[in-house]
Amino acid sequence: MNATGLEGRKIVKVRKLTAAEKKRESWYGDGVAIDLDDGTVIYPSSDEEGNGPGALFSFKEGKTYRIFPAK
Repeated sequence: MNATGLEGRKIVKVRKLTAAEKKRESWYGDGVAIDLDDGTVIYPSSDEEGNGPGALFSFKEGKTYRIFPAK
C-alpha cells in the first residue's frame, strides 16, 4: 500500500499499540495506532527501518503540537 491508498479514508480510532502489534514489530516502547474505516492500521516509526515506535505531531494555526506520546 502507498499513501494514495489512504486518500479518502476516515480515522475511526486513535489508540496505543497493543501488545500483539508491538510484538509483531519487535518494539518495546509504547506507540500510537491510527485505525481507519477500511481496517487499515497506520503507526509512526522512529526511523525508515522500523526500529521502534515514533512520535506523532500536528501543526495548526502556526503552532506545532506533540500528540503522542503526550507530555
